[in-house]
Amino acid sequence: MSTDTQQYAFRSQKQLVLVGGLPEFNPIDTFEKPSVNSRLYKYSSDGRLFAYILPDVVNVVDTSTFQIVQSLAIPNIVELSFSPLATFLSTWERPQKLEEGVQHKNLRVWRVADGTEVASFSQKSQEGWALQFTANEAHALRVVGPEIQVFASAEWEKGVVDKLRVDGVTSVSVSPGQNAAVAVFIGEKKGAPATVRIYGLAALAGAATCQKTFYKADKATFKWNAAGTHVLLLTQTDVDKSNKSYYGETNMYFLSAKGDFECRVTLDKEGPIHDFAWSPNSKEFGVIYGYMPAKAVLFDQRVRVVHDFGSHPINFIAYNPQSRLVALAGFGNLAGKVEIYDRRSLAKVTTIDAPNTSWCEWSPCGRFLLTATLSPRLRVDNGVKIWHCTGSLIHVQLEEELYQASWRPIPPGTAAVFGQELPPAPEPSPSVALLAPAKPAAAKPAGAYRPPGARGLATPSIFKREDEGGAAYVPSNGTSTPPRQGPNGQGYRLNGHGPGVRRHVPGAPPPAPSPSPKPQEKRKKGKKDKSAAAAGGTETPVEEVVEAPAPEEPVAAEPDPVAKKVRNLSKKLKAIDDLKQKLARGEKLEVTQMQKIDAEQEIRKELESLGG
Repeated sequence: MSTDTQQYAFRSQKQLVLVGGLPEFNPIDTFEKPSVNSRLYKYSSDGRLFAYILPDVVNVVDTSTFQIVQSLAIPNIVELSFSPLATFLSTWERPQKLEEGVQHKNLRVWRVADGTEVASFSQKSQEGWALQFTANEAHALRVVGPEIQVFASAEWEKGVVDKLRVDGVTSVSVSPGQNAAVAVFIGEKKGAPATVRIYGLAALAGAATCQKTFYKADKATFKWNAAGTHVLLLTQTDVDKSNKSYYGETNMYFLSAKGDFECRVTLDKEGPIHDFAWSPNSKEFGVIYGYMPAKAVLFDQRVRVVHDFGSHPINFIAYNPQSRLVALAGFGNLAGKVEIYDRRSLAKVTTIDAPNTSWCEWSPCGRFLLTATLSPRLRVDNGVKIWHCTGSLIHVQLEEELYQASWRPIPPGTAAVFGQELPPAPEPSPSVALLAPAKPAAAKPAGAYRPPGARGLATPSIFKREDEGGAAYVPSNGTSTPPRQGPNGQGYRLNGHGPGVRRHVPGAPPPAPSPSPKPQEKRKKGKKDKSAAAAGGTETPVEEVVEAPAPEEPVAAEPDPVAKKVRNLSKKLKAIDDLKQKLARGEKLEVTQMQKIDAEQEIRKELESLGG
């Protein structure tokens, strides 16, 4: 197994480092570290080139020799992106206000081989700034207002060679594969539904090959399968009108580039869609959805359920490059547990404990998983950990304020195929042994707090999670709480507040009847207890007070519909009289107001027929 498939890079506050693979994951000495802080780095999609941004220059490094092959002396660059075959490098800097009438061309495209600037554009927004290239780099697409402009990569000087106008377009995505397609999303606006369309790039001016309209969609995210034949569309609203989610409502749609199949992905649990991913074999995809604990389900190309992993506290899914392993994890505000499943047998392989993870990625060889804690998400315990797919920790790299970490890619389809059995884990690097003494012993989980009176008893199902055998989640509108059923089928009552129920402290002896007061105590109580002293020396039993049910309020009679209609018509006539007065004063009325005046006679006739 080549160590090139385990090479990775990281960028921290103090350094930019390329790290070699097994057995020790040592830094690559032939790579000259920059003396100043780097703003960003990016690998080409085939891993052949590595570019990084410095304050005054952008350097491009050959990852086989680790020597700088191109240096672009352009300051203040913020973003960069390689084309699919690494022929071109696009850079973006913040727009500046130049002399009146002069546009700042802050988006520029460079030919990597000779460092020539082949095209430049004015691009104000940083979101979606990069040009989208087809897989063979024959064409590049850019969205300018309502237009989708197409450029020929071999003839940049010709400018726009084709274009498509789509009013209201908010996002565009070019498919991978040989037969490029363009997916266009138009958001919901002024009561009109949202629309997604797919066009063939070769016949961009023709009719769309696939189209679907739907509501509840303000913005969308596209994910194509590797073959470029199908696309998943995740839609999201800015506001959830049902008030069930602070982050809006999400839905998912499945579309074919040919237009022979499209549908909504039906999910059987209420809640947001946390993550979704295509399998590298392009034949299935996985979705994590629903309120926590979320469900993880695999679907085939006809959106039929292949396997349901059940409910877990997870919000991340990723296939390894061979589609043999699936990682399900819960990051962010979740515990950081990573569960790895064998896709062939659907059995769990291992569970990895990776708390505080903010970045997770499979290695190109599919045998290792990289987890990283990055800043500014967390400013403590930053570093990189590399795990074997069987659960063993292989390498640890701790860094102060780590900003970026990623594997070096390899060309798609070149990873070695897994055998019948999973490969064994190699020996860990010395960094793991150095970390072990500082790692505290794992504390025994304390579990949920139980009050003293409930300890040692079975937990009622109302307090259990759904995946622990508890009751299924029942959605509510936020104004009421579902009734809690006790072991006897009766609802639980608050201690001492139910009708006919006396307050009882758990663990205390049962209350005894109150004794008669002594003569000395009678004199001390004063006027307040004179009525109680008159009861004599007999014991007074405590009676349970049962509250009488409240009398039902009489239901108000419904108003006469004829009188209600007469009242509404009278209001309309009064409004028409006001409009006539405005018209007499010479005020200009709108078309709708003139239509109201024209309808006066019809309203009066209707009012006379009702006897008004």
